[in-house]
Parts: sequence; C-alpha cells; structure tokens
Amino acid sequence: MKTPTGSPETTSANPPKKRVGPFTFIKEVRAEARKVTWTSFPELRAASIMVIIMVLVAAVFFYLTDTIVKLLVAFVTGISSSGVPPIG
Repeated sequence: MKTPTGSPETTSANPPKKRVGPFTFIKEVRAEARKVTWTSFPELRAASIMVIIMVLVAAVFFYLTDTIVKLLVAFVTGISSSGVPPIG
C-alpha cells in the first residue's frame, strides 16, 4: 500500500523509534530542559514594555478608526447611532 505522497510504506527513511521507560524519558526531558536558554530579566522587561505600548497604540488606532467610520456613515446616511440627529 502507498502513502498519500505515493511512496511505499515499507521503505521509510526513518525506522520506528525504540520505546523507552518512564525513568529514561524523564532523564532525557531533564537533559533537554538544561539546554534551554531563558531570557534575562532586563530583556523580559523590555519586551513586556514593547508589547504594552503596541497594545495601547493599536487600541487608540482602532478607536479613532471606528469613530471616523461612524461619523462618515452618519454623515452619508443621515442616521446617527447616538440617537441625536447629525449637524447639518
């Protein structure tokens, strides 16, 4: 039988991996976790401040865009969403 890519199933480049016990698995996970490099606190603080600034900039942008579109729609259609008729 062939796989969806058209190659036979038996001629796989990667042989099936050997199963390991839970203690070996935990040992390997701990060894991999030691290789992880964590960001320093100053890098974390700088990234957090950048994210907060970008969220605030996006919020202001979308608020202003929504307000402008609402005013344009009210001007063109003569329908106001606030219940007060538009000026003019």
